[in-house]
Amino acid sequence: MRYLILSDIHGNIDALEAVMADAEGKYDKILCCGDLVGYGAEPNAVVDWCRANVSVVIRGNHDKVASGVEKMEDYNPAAVLSTMWTRKALTPENVEYLRVLPKGPVEVDGFSLAHGSPFDEDEYLVTVYDAANAWESMPTPVTFFGHTHLQGGFFIRRASVREIDKVPPGNHEATVVIDDDSRFLINPGSVGQPRDRDPRSAYAIYSTDDRMVTYYRVHYDIVKAQNKILNAQLPEPLALRLAVGC
Repeated sequence: MRYLILSDIHGNIDALEAVMADAEGKYDKILCCGDLVGYGAEPNAVVDWCRANVSVVIRGNHDKVASGVEKMEDYNPAAVLSTMWTRKALTPENVEYLRVLPKGPVEVDGFSLAHGSPFDEDEYLVTVYDAANAWESMPTPVTFFGHTHLQGGFFIRRASVREIDKVPPGNHEATVVIDDDSRFLINPGSVGQPRDRDPRSAYAIYSTDDRMVTYYRVHYDIVKAQNKILNAQLPEPLALRLAVGC
């Protein structure tokens, strides 16, 4: 089975459409590690698409606050304004869909989906130290996660934690082989708001038959997405950051 793994779409339908065009013919089912909404100007378009096309979606922190499951504690001003706008923009049906999304980790076909860490859905896994603290909580040898918007991840072998690099600038893809001697925390990267200094949309394909993860990066119409954010009168920095990937 070939799984298309998405995460952190954040209301950016233009980036999502570019990813889906690039991924055509490469997958059998679609999974998502959360944060369908927040920051971007088209939350309903993204949620409608996910409802129709994604087999398993787990909740992200922005999904929780946009649907009223949690309050906006420790959110920066731009995120607060974005969340308030998103709450008003979402249809009642899409609010309810986000409200009842399951909490990760959720197991699928022998691997797992999480938003943040396997032990805390809101915890960021950024460093090898973070990964070292998380591996004992992994319910399966392979866990896909998001939240950081940083493509790559970690593998743990013989108590040693090492980083997995993102797709290099100028390249379209990079692969990681899943072996029996390691445990893997795999971040497909963000579809709608990358933060690893590469503005291209990110996603991954996991082939359980080949035991291989392939990371991808794809260009999309950033200016179009930026103009939608500005026209919606969302905070300007949310548009500007798309061009630099941070």
